[in-house]
Amino acid sequence: MRTAQQILADSAVIAVVGASRDPRKAAHGVPLQMQQYGWRIIPINPTVDELFGERAYPTLADIPHPVDLVDVFRPAADAVQVVRDAVAIGAPAVWLQLGIVSAEARRIAEAAGMDYVEDRCLIVERAAAGLTRLS
Repeated sequence: MRTAQQILADSAVIAVVGASRDPRKAAHGVPLQMQQYGWRIIPINPTVDELFGERAYPTLADIPHPVDLVDVFRPAADAVQVVRDAVAIGAPAVWLQLGIVSAEARRIAEAAGMDYVEDRCLIVERAAAGLTRLS
């Protein structure tokens, strides 16, 4: 299994489940900052058509192209289904944001051979490694 920083370094396209249009929420600020450092962010939110200048999709299954990482801003109780959906679309990695932990989601991801991170923040890991996708 790759480390959190290896996953970020290897990823270019991140689907963000639970991406928010509310700029006061981490589910808005974190993906926006990752986008500003060069990652393509695909928002997964059934209540909006566009977010961060990208088309938003209601579910992971609706994304018409591959993603490198599924980032989760949903309660731990929802993580199991999100991981199942990530497995179904062939995502190589899933990341549960800070404060989100699920033993069952971990078990499903590991059984599928998927890289799995939980209870960690994308922007903290990006900053700690000094990662950017900008040229």
